[in-house]
Amino acid sequence: MIPLQQGFSLDPQSLLNQYGPALINAAVTIVLFLVSFVIIYYVGKAIVVRMLNAALNSRDVDETIAGLVVSTVVAIMAVLAIVIAATIAGAGVVLAAFATLAGALALAVGFAAQDLISNFVAGIFIIQDEPFKVGDWIEWDGNVGVVREIQLRVTKLDTFDNEEVTVPNSDLASAVVTNPTGNDQLRVGVDFGIEYDDDIEAARAAILDEARKLDGALTEPEPAAPVTSLGDSAVVLSGRVWINPNETGYAPTAATFTEAVKKRFDAEGIGMPYPYTELTGSVDVESPDEAGYTATND
Repeated sequence: MIPLQQGFSLDPQSLLNQYGPALINAAVTIVLFLVSFVIIYYVGKAIVVRMLNAALNSRDVDETIAGLVVSTVVAIMAVLAIVIAATIAGAGVVLAAFATLAGALALAVGFAAQDLISNFVAGIFIIQDEPFKVGDWIEWDGNVGVVREIQLRVTKLDTFDNEEVTVPNSDLASAVVTNPTGNDQLRVGVDFGIEYDDDIEAARAAILDEARKLDGALTEPEPAAPVTSLGDSAVVLSGRVWINPNETGYAPTAATFTEAVKKRFDAEGIGMPYPYTELTGSVDVESPDEAGYTATND
């Protein structure tokens, strides 16, 4: 039989006298903390969020960024409400320990999530600065795609072969991005080579006439067909026509333009030469006897 420790009593009255004040203090602290937190958080949230939404809407801030800002502020308010409520309730020691732990955790997460944070920040700048938007055709680092969706961490694009490409926002933010659809006018250029003996003016007239017939071709600026180079076997004219890239596709226009000019050149007898190499000189052929060889029988 194990004897009870000296001085320990199971008397309810004794236990109440011994631990009652501590339990009451703990209960009062918890209730005071909860009441303070609820009042500070929910009242403050209602006021701050309303003011913040009004300020963001008045400045036409993007909805994605506005939602992110509101969510961040609400999270900060929750932390502040915990700190203030704990201070009011008198839980200073617990609060200090919580702050130390939270600081260490934030530091560890910060080091582990550097790339994530970088992409996140880049996404905010992309959404706010709008170097491109959904539906734009962009080029970056030798890649081409049509923007499907801009998220805070990545941007999703579709290639011209309808393949989905997911690009981290930090890559797009640090790269030189070309946006051919960023303006209302885009020049479509196609090179046409003609023979040196052909009439340049006749070829230019044919190119310009076909350019004006293209669907979606703008009348201003006018189409042009300057001579851009003298090749080894051809005089090269650059057929240039302007389109609105938001209404007319670049690739279909270039393909239609090329086919139309080729058919026009064929109809008018304008040659389109291809590169070739011409060998000049002579070759002497000698018979075996003349070369000094004799036949022998074994």
